[in-house]
Amino acid sequence: MNKLVLLTNDDGYRAPGLKSLRTAVARKWDTIVVAPDREQSAASHALTLNRPLRVSEIDDKNYIVDGTPTDCVMLSLMGLLDTRPDLVVSGINSGANLGDDVIYSGTVAGAAEAVILGVPAIAVSFVDPDNSDLELGASIAVTVAEKVFSKSLPPGILLNVNIPPNVSHPKYEITRLGKRSYREVIVKKTDPRGKPYYWFAGQPEDWIGEDDCDFAAIDRGNVSITPLHLDMTASHVLEDIASWEFK
Repeated sequence: MNKLVLLTNDDGYRAPGLKSLRTAVARKWDTIVVAPDREQSAASHALTLNRPLRVSEIDDKNYIVDGTPTDCVMLSLMGLLDTRPDLVVSGINSGANLGDDVIYSGTVAGAAEAVILGVPAIAVSFVDPDNSDLELGASIAVTVAEKVFSKSLPPGILLNVNIPPNVSHPKYEITRLGKRSYREVIVKKTDPRGKPYYWFAGQPEDWIGEDDCDFAAIDRGNVSITPLHLDMTASHVLEDIASWEFK
């Protein structure tokens, strides 16, 4: 029986990265796309609760949702699709999801929602979409998907894949998350009615991390694959906090 792969993203249904991914994945497995109707970058793990969601069915393999990547995956796995997918691939994102970016990323959130609901998942991103080969990026995603199918992921784990710019013969590194250093800039301006508004314009300055972190792998021109899990418990400080003797 052929595998079924669900594709989503946070750049919107018409994004070039999703189109290339769909083409490559469909050559090997049954493929269904359920993606947002517009860009949802930095949506993180937002779930739409304050209004009904609308789904546009293009055909039985392509659906557009007026919501977030998390909405798309939850809808798919909780009732929209008749068949449960064997894998969810989120991307290919137009921009890096390295280090702290994973907290804000709608791309990673789509994969994370799949893992929460018991389906293995991969998030895939181009570090520099202006200097990346869409077809090669999609083949990298397929390569990782093939490994997931052949080796299987432990429950609760997703793979965060970042593809460096100008890569021609990809090499792969298994990495940990680094930390991005931002120069925080909040721009304050005034609208035509004299009211102030603010625009986040933080720019990355540098990164911090060991030689085995995702940023270092990208700097070496290699594909970074970081296994992520969703248990955010700081286990190493549990005993210390327990000693505080709350009353």
